[in-house]
Amino acid sequence: MIEFVWTHNFIRAVKKSIKFRPELAEKINFALELLESDIFHPLLHTHKLKGNLLGNYACTVEYDQRIIFQIRIINHNLTEIILLSYGSHDEVY
Repeated sequence: MIEFVWTHNFIRAVKKSIKFRPELAEKINFALELLESDIFHPLLHTHKLKGNLLGNYACTVEYDQRIIFQIRIINHNLTEIILLSYGSHDEVY
């Protein structure tokens, strides 16, 4: 089972993006559904990050929009995805 942990930064960034581009809400929800079913689904282009973000992962929502997250395995039955940040490629990297 996968459980999401929503950070304040992530929630704030998503609300700000949706305010200016309401059509993103549906795309973000779709990306989160894919993350929940398969973290490495091909449509997400999930990849490990380097440098200052080492230990984190990124996935694509649309061409220039990314979700930054961590994966924490609690036990055999539970994995947490900690949603850290959301935004354009330049904003999150």
